[in-house]
Amino acid sequence: MTARILDGKATARTIREELRAEVARLTGLGARPGLGVVLVGDNPASAVYVRSKTRACEELGMHGETRLLPATATTGDVAAVVAEYNARPDVHGILVQLPLPPQVDATRVLDLVDPAKDVDGFHPENVGRLVQKRPRFVACTPAGIMELLSRHEIPVAGRRAVVVGRSDIVGKPMALLLMHADATVTVCHSRTRDLPAVCREADLLVAAMGRAGFVRAEHVKPGAVVIDVGMNRVEDVAQARDLLLPERFAEFERSGYALVGDVHAPSVREVAGALTPVPGGVGPLTIALLLKNTVRAAGASVATAES
Repeated sequence: MTARILDGKATARTIREELRAEVARLTGLGARPGLGVVLVGDNPASAVYVRSKTRACEELGMHGETRLLPATATTGDVAAVVAEYNARPDVHGILVQLPLPPQVDATRVLDLVDPAKDVDGFHPENVGRLVQKRPRFVACTPAGIMELLSRHEIPVAGRRAVVVGRSDIVGKPMALLLMHADATVTVCHSRTRDLPAVCREADLLVAAMGRAGFVRAEHVKPGAVVIDVGMNRVEDVAQARDLLLPERFAEFERSGYALVGDVHAPSVREVAGALTPVPGGVGPLTIALLLKNTVRAAGASVATAES
């Protein structure tokens, strides 16, 4: 058995096309959806993510802008940009690109974002609303995974789900969304005893711990759906040979690096029933849900103005 590949790129394209008409409608009402991004420092990966997000905005007719601050920026510097975006009616969504440099208090900065513009779903008010099953905005990666499961007609209700990783950005909101969809959810982490055995209980396994190729065949129940959230850069030849499928190893030899997930794809694809690829799986959905949240924020601003 070879796992069915869950194409995140195709699903993301569908979501973005569905948003196009609403963007046009809101623009006609004078509320062109706008996303304001704060980028601090020169982290190459962050810069790539931000460019892809703003380019996606422009392709849909949305407004996207980025305020670039130096790596030496203080918490006050970042907070000032957030305050400006909070006050601007043409900015409906605010994204503070993480990670921030160590001298910047990320918690304080994220707490300053207007919850009505918190399209990343990180503000404690929005997290609390998710806990109570009345969400405004949900963290984009977990929300994108739920879209992927729904659009590929993968049932969640009544199934055993295991989430490996307990971050505020992915693991915790993922567990809540699955629980709200009537799955029985276990959250695993570095202190979990006999992790492979716990993972093998899952009909639906979400790997989000940030360790390249950590989840292997012995972690996977035959036929399980495996969602790979990881994005890790690999430059070591021996590691790449272990983690990559043959066709991707040829790409590695040409470029000198490869992006891999938290799942050991060569072994897991022989056991799982379905698997998301890296790249091209969860990543495009994260951006699509960021756009969707920004459009929803713009729509809410129009509704508020009309009431």
